[in-house]
Amino acid sequence: MSDDTPGQDLPAGFGFRPYRGAEDHGPMAAVRLGCADRDRVDARSVVEGLPTAAEIAETSARLDEPSKNQVLVVRDGSVVGYATIRWWQERDGTWLYLHRGYLLPEARDQGAGSAMLGWAEERIRRLAADHGTTRTAVIGANATVSEQDATALLLGAGYRRVFSLVELELSDLQQVPGPGGELPAGIRTGPIGTGQYRAAWRTVVDSYADTGFTRKWSFQDFVDTADPACWRAAWRGQEMLGVALCSIRSHDRTVGEVEELSVRTDRRRLGIGRILLLEGLRSLREQGATTARLYTGKANPHRSYDLYESVGFRRQNEYVRYRKPLA
Repeated sequence: MSDDTPGQDLPAGFGFRPYRGAEDHGPMAAVRLGCADRDRVDARSVVEGLPTAAEIAETSARLDEPSKNQVLVVRDGSVVGYATIRWWQERDGTWLYLHRGYLLPEARDQGAGSAMLGWAEERIRRLAADHGTTRTAVIGANATVSEQDATALLLGAGYRRVFSLVELELSDLQQVPGPGGELPAGIRTGPIGTGQYRAAWRTVVDSYADTGFTRKWSFQDFVDTADPACWRAAWRGQEMLGVALCSIRSHDRTVGEVEELSVRTDRRRLGIGRILLLEGLRSLREQGATTARLYTGKANPHRSYDLYESVGFRRQNEYVRYRKPLA
């Protein structure tokens, strides 16, 4: 056991150990499956669903030093839980250190959850000190409204709810309505080519200018994750007015996702967003998706719920974001 996996706070019979790589992906997926009923997990969620061992492998590979920033909880030699830490800088300069833990229901109410939380907070404080971000860092944690055990644990440990996301589903892409209107004169829509990536990225980034708790998103990050088959944009001349960035989920190609729907502030309420959304949804259907998902902030100021529900989306789970001061 390393210094990064203290075990003194775990109840008798439990132990911490570092993440070991490929051998752990199956047991970690089994933990997530074992939590599904108790926590009412939405298996098809694009926010946080029910990952396979392969998906957990991909997520772990993207972590910085996964053997130090991911810890497993074992009891009698079996993995019963795990916790993960990630971090990034937000638009306002805040460094968010996010931890997320999962514990099998039969291992709860014995102190193991509190010990996992303690490990994460101790590790985050050490990371912030090493990174020199202590003055601008906060601790973050996530839980769905249906995860009652995790919610109680976080609130009891001094976390406060800062915002939440609501996920919506369009259950049958065959039922996507027709355009139902025309674009204003002089505005056209179409696919997004590689030469238009920067304009598309800027359209999305600018749409978050007045939104709090948003992650910095560089143009290189945009390019690295580009999947333009189902992307659509609107232009007046050479000026991009809005985008719908849709994609097919890599591990379940029957599910499409509306990743971004953004229209310039001065071009809203003209029907551009609706037409882009419908074009993106039809593209998902042409690529083989049968359903579509998206998520948006619960306190969305642009009444986007009205638009999404008007084309057939219905609300699913709510995903709450909590924060706590680093000190």
